Amino acid sequence: MTMSRAVRLVLWDVKDTLLRVRRSVGQQYCEEATRAGLTLSPAEVDTAFRRAYKQQSAIYPNYGIAQGLGGQAWWARVVRDTFLQCGVRDEVLLDRLAHNLYHGFSRPESWEVFSDSERTLRSCASLGLQLGVVSNFDLRLESILHGYGLLPYFSFLVTSEGAGVAKPNPDIFRKALQKCGLPAASVAHVGDSYINDYLAARSLGIRGFLLDRGGGEGSAQVPSEDRLLSLDELPSRLKQNAD
Repeated sequence: MTMSRAVRLVLWDVKDTLLRVRRSVGQQYCEEATRAGLTLSPAEVDTAFRRAYKQQSAIYPNYGIAQGLGGQAWWARVVRDTFLQCGVRDEVLLDRLAHNLYHGFSRPESWEVFSDSERTLRSCASLGLQLGVVSNFDLRLESILHGYGLLPYFSFLVTSEGAGVAKPNPDIFRKALQKCGLPAASVAHVGDSYINDYLAARSLGIRGFLLDRGGGEGSAQVPSEDRLLSLDELPSRLKQNAD
């Protein structure tokens, strides 16, 4: 894809691009359950969580914003359904688990930053590039990034909960373009999803980079110049674009 202008802003996906869950959801849910006196299998909880997450996402997409839920209420439904499937019936305990896990996942110890993330953000900033976030995440994202010292790299964050619209809907990218005041041709986006990140960004004329850490879905359909095996490759690609 030939660009008429050099990239001036890089938009970032976050989950599985800059950071990931440190331990499996099943493990982290079980640790909280253990503190409450329960003994559950992480594998069983993981399976129940995937089922609960899929069901809630289908009934109440994007944290149920359109139905008046929001991130915390939506996650409470996921957590309660997960533990209900595992035989937990105590309503007070279910509410406590939901509350503690929602706040627990806002802390950095629940997440792990990829080794190439901050190094690449720093390199991009040193090139004079503005950085922003477009992520299908809830409102906890700011505190998570703050906890890892990554927040100062970004001029703005656009989360799907805050924007009321989620990728791959291009409207979430339009909101980012409004925030930065730049044309799409001056913007690049980096993410790990072929549909949500690469195709959605390109549909507006934003330069897309697909992060393919391990042969991800759709990577074979992406031109080699748009595919990154590591974030470390990004700064040189952007410099080539500017030359």
